Amino acid sequence: MLGFDGRHRQVSLNDDDSIDACENLTMAKLGICSWSLRPLDAMDLAQRVISLGIPRVQLALTPCIDQQAWRGAIDILRGEGVEVISGMLAMAGEDYSTLQSIAQTGGVRSDIKWGENLDRAFRVADLAEQTGIHLVTLHGGFLPHETNDPTRRTMLDRLRTIADIFGQRGIGIALETGQESATTLAHALHELDRPSVGVNFDPANMILYGMGDPLEAIELLAPWLRQVHIKDAIATKNPGTWGTEVPVGTGSVPWPSFLASVSRVQIGGEGIDLIIERESGACRDEDIVRARDIVRKLVHTIN
Repeated sequence: MLGFDGRHRQVSLNDDDSIDACENLTMAKLGICSWSLRPLDAMDLAQRVISLGIPRVQLALTPCIDQQAWRGAIDILRGEGVEVISGMLAMAGEDYSTLQSIAQTGGVRSDIKWGENLDRAFRVADLAEQTGIHLVTLHGGFLPHETNDPTRRTMLDRLRTIADIFGQRGIGIALETGQESATTLAHALHELDRPSVGVNFDPANMILYGMGDPLEAIELLAPWLRQVHIKDAIATKNPGTWGTEVPVGTGSVPWPSFLASVSRVQIGGEGIDLIIERESGACRDEDIVRARDIVRKLVHTIN
């Protein structure tokens, strides 16, 4: 469990290595990505997360501005005792069918969808401000590594625009990892020069996209860390294709070492929130419970 080599691994709940190193996560919170449960509406979501023993969510905000079933969702969730830890802004037109399709359509890359995505950013930022959500995550898209690439310059300009829309409302944004290497993302964050922009670190995405070792990546991106997704994966054996998402503890993420790295990062004296995400599989509730139990074993004082 000491490094990333792309192999399929099993985490034992009896493994105690790195537990003591995770004590700084005491003030962190454990939540669930709302979209992992595929809920029908806010009340369905509230009942599900409460039944799973994790009454906290990262909430997909786009449905809250576009779908009648999700109008007033944040008030409903809070009324049922569910905390909304953060929000998520999904970009229009993203096609995840292949690595090639998402490279062209992901995040802010699409020229055709930029106007729609800009409007969506304004509306989600207004909702977050009105409801007191202070962090919203999004996929920036595949950022080219070369600093003189015109597509890179355009994407960074668009990300600055989005950062300013949220920043003017007192809301931070966090770019999700995986669609480019940690080195490319770190250089882009320096170039963006927006203190309100951080990183939502997803270790599984680094593996799914073939973008490097999650342990090395989190050390590099630690200065920008704002939130962590708890998700696992195994690498593809066929370059140019997706890896495979698997239940937490059965993939290649070395959880004791990874959470020990997370524990060394603090925001305002508090730990980094850990949000369980499960985007595939037929038994998502069971997989979320498994992830919950592994995290609570390794970080035994997490809320």
